[in-house]
Amino acid sequence: MLFIFVFSLLTCSLAADKESSIPKLTDVSAAETFIDSAEVVIVGFFESYPPSRCVLSLDGCACQAEGGHGYQEFLAAAEEVKTLPAALCKVKEVWAKYSIDSDSIAIFRKADLHQENLQLSKMKKLDTDGVVRFLTINNIRFITEYNPVSAVGLFQSKVKVHLVLMANRGSSNYKKLKGRLEALAPQYTGKLLFVLVNGKDKANARALDYFQLKSSDLPRVGLYDAKLDKSWLMPPGEISTERLQTFCDSFLRGELQVGLL
Repeated sequence: MLFIFVFSLLTCSLAADKESSIPKLTDVSAAETFIDSAEVVIVGFFESYPPSRCVLSLDGCACQAEGGHGYQEFLAAAEEVKTLPAALCKVKEVWAKYSIDSDSIAIFRKADLHQENLQLSKMKKLDTDGVVRFLTINNIRFITEYNPVSAVGLFQSKVKVHLVLMANRGSSNYKKLKGRLEALAPQYTGKLLFVLVNGKDKANARALDYFQLKSSDLPRVGLYDAKLDKSWLMPPGEISTERLQTFCDSFLRGELQVGLL
């Protein structure tokens, strides 16, 4: 019985620690610093978020996380999606800065300079899995790995043109090419989204088909305009930083011929 009580005490402590580990944004300056601290961050905007109340008894522990609708789900999702820095904010000055008018979960991205809000009052059904899915779909980075989930976020972005590197994961030059894209992508913030397609993944076969390519043809680089549903393929050859930059700049200047090259 003593062991159960001690175990329950430790469980309560861990639950409270999970909440206390998330920073609280107390003013606009703190919010701006946090949002600028990573490629993608999430902020839970809640009217209130008092500490969890843990009620201990010999029967166990009951942790009651207070806060608005979706608060517990936000904490659980932030714990699950650990690659995304998370913070909390109840300061109305900050809410006004980011056009928040009710409890919401917001994700901020640098790649397309976008803020996507999940307004909790409009959610008829809300669970942790739903919040995790919202965060995963909208986790668009300077270079985003293509898969059925990330594709949703990519096509919902206001930036409709994608530079697509198609390469086979595990090939000798895969990491080098990915690194070149990561270094180049910030120069095209808000203009192009950089997408990495693993040609070895059979689920990506349709993406390769769109460019009339097979896994054995890789690595190759293409551009796709989702608004026009048009594509361009960079001619074969070394995929150097200079060629990538020339390809991107030529597109932005309107100098690429429409269709596959």
